[in-house]
Amino acid sequence: MDSGSSNGSRHQSLTPLSIIFTIMELFLKRTYFPNGTNGELIFLNRRICYTIELAMKNNLPQVSCIPEGRYRIARRYSSKFKNHLWLLNVPGRSLILIHPANNAVKQLRGCIAPVTTLTGIGTGSSSKPALERLMAYINHFGKGEQVYLTIENRT
Repeated sequence: MDSGSSNGSRHQSLTPLSIIFTIMELFLKRTYFPNGTNGELIFLNRRICYTIELAMKNNLPQVSCIPEGRYRIARRYSSKFKNHLWLLNVPGRSLILIHPANNAVKQLRGCIAPVTTLTGIGTGSSSKPALERLMAYINHFGKGEQVYLTIENRT
């Protein structure tokens, strides 16, 4: 026991603390172009993957990316996309997903596609591995927690 000071206070040994998340916050930093939207999906200041989306066209369903904002994410499964993610409560939209696609114009209707590499405006490659990486992050860090995505313009 270490008295540590003349007033008799005691110092206890400290054990390492684990980081406990109650909310997992992801960030999507977008760059807008007339023909598509490219982005970078970030967690704890580290890039998980890139993203592709349709161009911003006033949040028009089926032809525009969704508005900037903060959205809760839910895990989802379908026979078409298998394990993927669902953005809840998107204004004026329904069933906005994060699912695999390598070409926004040909494969997306307002959803977000993770990609490993950007190959052009609204295009990328290796989307399925990028989604698997994103899901692994969420399953590890967001296990049992609320997961949110904040979408903002890259400045």
